[in-house]
Order: sequence, then C-alpha cells, then structure tokens
Amino acid sequence: MQDAEAATPLLQLQPRGGDGVLAKRNSGAKKVALEWWVESKKLWRIVGPAIFQRIALYGINVVSQAFIGHLGDLELAAFSIAATVVAGFNFGFLLGMASALETLCGQAFGAKKYHMLGVYLQRSWIALLLFATALTPTYILMEDLLLLIGQSPDLARLAGKMSVWLLPQHFAVAMLVPLTRYLQSQLKNWVTAVTAGFTLIIHLVVTYLLVHHFKMGIVGAVAAADLSWWLVVLGQFFYVVGGGCPMTWKGFSTEAFADFWEFIKLSSASGVMLCLENWYYKVLVLLTGYLQNAEIAVDALSICLTINGWELMVPLGFLAATGVRVANELGAGRGKGARFAIVVSITTSIVLGFIFWCLILYFNDHFALLFTSSKVVLDAVHKLSVLLAFIVLFNSVQPVLSGVAVGSGWQAVVAYVNVGSYYLVGVPLGVLLGWPLRFGVGGIWSGLIGGTAVQTLILAYLTARCDWDEEAKKASTRMRIWASSK
Repeated sequence: MQDAEAATPLLQLQPRGGDGVLAKRNSGAKKVALEWWVESKKLWRIVGPAIFQRIALYGINVVSQAFIGHLGDLELAAFSIAATVVAGFNFGFLLGMASALETLCGQAFGAKKYHMLGVYLQRSWIALLLFATALTPTYILMEDLLLLIGQSPDLARLAGKMSVWLLPQHFAVAMLVPLTRYLQSQLKNWVTAVTAGFTLIIHLVVTYLLVHHFKMGIVGAVAAADLSWWLVVLGQFFYVVGGGCPMTWKGFSTEAFADFWEFIKLSSASGVMLCLENWYYKVLVLLTGYLQNAEIAVDALSICLTINGWELMVPLGFLAATGVRVANELGAGRGKGARFAIVVSITTSIVLGFIFWCLILYFNDHFALLFTSSKVVLDAVHKLSVLLAFIVLFNSVQPVLSGVAVGSGWQAVVAYVNVGSYYLVGVPLGVLLGWPLRFGVGGIWSGLIGGTAVQTLILAYLTARCDWDEEAKKASTRMRIWASSK
C-alpha cells in the first residue's frame, strides 16, 4: 500500500475543459488551413496559366498600341477609339457568349459527363460565328457611326480605317474564346498559356518588321495583331482535334445542333452580361471624346485604361478559375465545396489587388512612358493615376463575383444587375460630374467607379445569401437534361 502511494505522483495533471476546447480549436484551425491549401492549389492550377494567357493576349494589342502611339497622338487616339468602341464592344459580347460554355463544360466535367464537352464546344463555335457575322457591319460602318455621334472628322476617318483591319481579329475571337473555355474546364490550362506566350514573342518581332522595316505604319501594327490572334487559334485548334483531348473530343458531330435554341438563349444572356460590363468603360472613352482638348484626354485615359486592362488580366484569371471551380463543385453535387472555393478565390484576389494598388500609387505616371513621350499627355496621366489605383482595387473583387455567376449559371440575373448599376447609376453620375460640375475626365471616371461599387455590393449580397446546396441540385438536374438531349 505504501509502495503504491509512493509511486503515485503528488501532482497529477488532469485534463481541463479549457484545454480540450483549445485542442479542438487547434485541430479545427489546422483542418481549415489544410483545406485552404488544397483549394488554393486547385485554384492556382487554373489561375496561373489563365493570367499568363490573358496577359499575353492582351499584350498583343498593347504592343500594337505602343508602336502606334509613337507614330503620333492622333494615331494613338484613333486606335483607342477603334479598339474600344467597336472591337471592344463586339469582343465583350463574344467573350460573354462563351462564358455559357464555361458554365456547361465546367459542370459537365464535374459530373464526369466528358463526351458532352466536345459537343458544347461545337455548339459554341456555331453560335459565336453566327453572331460574329451579324456584327460585321459595325466594323465597316465605323467612320460613319463616329461622325454621326459627333466625333472629329480626322479621328473618325483614321479610326474607321483601323476598324476594317480589325475584322480578321473579330472572327479569331469567335473561334478562340470557346477553345480556351473548353480547355480550362478540363484543366488543360498549359495549352492556352503556351500558345499565347509563343505568339506574343512572334508578334513583337512581326510588328517591328511591318511598322519600321517595311514602313506600313498603323496598318502594319493592326495586321500583325490579326496574324497573331489567328496563330493562337490554330495552335489550340490543332491540339484539340489532333488528339490532345481524347476523353472529351470525339470528332465533329451533328449533335452540336441539338437543343441549339436553348444554348443560344443561355449564350445570349451570357453575352449581354459581360458585354454590358465590358462596354461600360468603353463608354468612358467615348464620353471623353466630347471634352475640350479631346485628343489629349482620350490619349491619357486610354493609357490608364490599358494599364488597368493589363492588370485586370489577374482578376480575370480569378474569374475564369472561380467559374471553373464553382461549376466543377456544383456539377459534382458539392455545394459547400463551391462556397469554400469562392471564399478562397475572393480573399486571394483582394490581397493581390492591394499589392497592385500600392505599385500604381508608387510609380504614378512612369508607366505612361511606354506609350508616349508627349509632355502634355504624361501630365494628364499623372492626374488620373489615383483613380486608376482605386479602380484596380475594385477590380480585385468584382470580376471574381462575376466568375461565381458564370460558374452558377446566373448570367441572366447579372445582366439586369449590370444594366441597373452601370447605366442607371454609373453613366448618369459620370455625366453629371464631367459636365455640369466640370470635373472633366476625372469626374466621368469617378461616376463610373460609383456604378461599379453598386454592382459589386449587389453581387456580394447575392453570393452571400445563396443556398449552395440547392444550386448543386439545380446543376445536377441541368446536366441530366442537357446530356439526354439529342
């Protein structure tokens, strides 16, 4: 008995309730951190190549713009108008139509209905090429349209000339964006990145030769961009039809025409959603053309929007990745997985947006030297740089929320949100600040930023209130209906 008592420790540590709770909290925190790490890897597997591809494709037009900008202020303004008013509008619509493919392919891949991806790709090609043909007159009538809305004759004439040369690029977009969405949905993102990266290098060389060696001027710069876009298309097309996607590409099929009208409706809603979004800031350039010293104002604004557009490739990469991840999780019936993917994507994008916000404020107007050596344009860019920094910060959230809409198939709802936020709030506010209150181009831009803020808040509310388990059930039902359609 004595030996037993001696062997018993005088101070026996007993488990306490607080320690148990703390252990559970630590265990829970580790679990969340692990899940965050796993989701981040899935996200960046799409985001990294998507950002690289978008920067490279955007870089094609940026290289052309940089060469044109050093030819003269009028040439830069004309290219900005042509690429913004007509090409920008049409590109936004076609890009939006292709986001329907992102919804369907992403959910089909998550549901393991792999053969449907190739069918959806062909349906999307047919739909986009039909709409691209219908939009062709806008390029041909560009000069007349600009004169009709009061733009200067010299600017309208040169922009009209450029817009005709942008037609080959227009049809390249109709082929390319479905290919990109199709490949991203099955996580073959390296294909899109490699084709775009190699083409950008070729484009830089070809543009230099056509503009400076062969003295083709603005026509050479635009023609080089057309050639480069088609090189990307051909690279991805031959990869797909040449056996790179054996699970999802079973050859051309008449099944692509089945339920074509339903596909057109979803594609059109998607087109309207992203087109209204894409066109919104194109309106800014158009309105700026009515200010005094419009040529300088348009030049400065186009430089800022080009920098914004280049940085926007990062959140657009998150848009693509969020759309794919949400669609994959919903297609697999995992509503909670979709919600967690959204949280990880938005948080990561905001952190990167804050970094770019700091960089733009620090470097101020130095980036404008890439596009012009005009002192008056550089001064104008300097005045707009703060607004540029804040729109970059806003853009770190808004595109990701649009990606949620794409992955969930909410395109029609978001189209109404975009109309109300952008054109009933942002544009009138921009006009009010720009003219009656005499804040000029900074006022117009500030008003449009206000519209973006309203849209972001509404989309955030819709995302937060969504029942993701119910969305997963809807996705499963949609996949059964579409897969059984012949």
